[in-house]
Amino acid sequence: MNESIRFGVYLPPFGPFGDPRVLVELAVRAEAAGWDGVFLWDHVVTDAMPIADPWTTLAAIAQATESLLLGPTVTPPARRRPWVVARHASTVSRLSHGRLVVGTGVGVDESGDFSSFGEPADLATRSAMLTEGLALMRAMWAGKAIQHSGPHYQVNLTATEPDPYRIPVWMASSTNNPRVISRASGCDGIFPNPADHELTPEEVAGIRRELYRAGLPADRPFDIAVRGNASAAWEEDKNVDLRGLAQAGMTWWLESLIHFDPLDLSMAVVDAGPPRV
Repeated sequence: MNESIRFGVYLPPFGPFGDPRVLVELAVRAEAAGWDGVFLWDHVVTDAMPIADPWTTLAAIAQATESLLLGPTVTPPARRRPWVVARHASTVSRLSHGRLVVGTGVGVDESGDFSSFGEPADLATRSAMLTEGLALMRAMWAGKAIQHSGPHYQVNLTATEPDPYRIPVWMASSTNNPRVISRASGCDGIFPNPADHELTPEEVAGIRRELYRAGLPADRPFDIAVRGNASAAWEEDKNVDLRGLAQAGMTWWLESLIHFDPLDLSMAVVDAGPPRV
């Protein structure tokens, strides 16, 4: 079971995790405890200050670790700007020698990440900006010449050397909308992230079927990352069917740490290592 899936830690870089030094320490401890990855939320507004920038912190984590996969889960190009995300990702990928995974998506405005700064907050616009922006990011990583004039972005770049490491992309999804599933099928993985519950094996199996219907080849490597709480280090018993989730198609389990939990408890979860079956 533990050989068929990988295990990561997934957390917001604010509140008790808002000190980037704490996040670097957490990542070092996660690597020592046998976790396979550390993934950070990306927000700029929160009620739980302080808040750390995920990309700057990921660069520090890349330097402090040797084997951990790492990345933002998720970063929205509509807020960040795709060319800025592309350069951030290229930098962290090279620092980590190819250990970066870019989790991306439309983003949310629950805390005012878009509307507080006059950015377009409606879902349709953010979705269109994501599709257009992701194509630009991939072209930049490939070193292609870009002459692009689209509804949201204008980019003129000459060709250059491609990035030395391939940068995989996971697409976040809060629904099984066919358009969202189709977008995800062209990526390297999907991060289904419903707001109101944790995924069941039946839901994961359904997502996998929808991906195949959308054109994902059955033999192409593809990640399905599922978040939740399964560690025995939590103070209350957890009842998560990790085996069932893996059999349904899950390839990554992301242990979710939340900013309103005590920091000592979160570190104990990290130190306990990946959950076992």
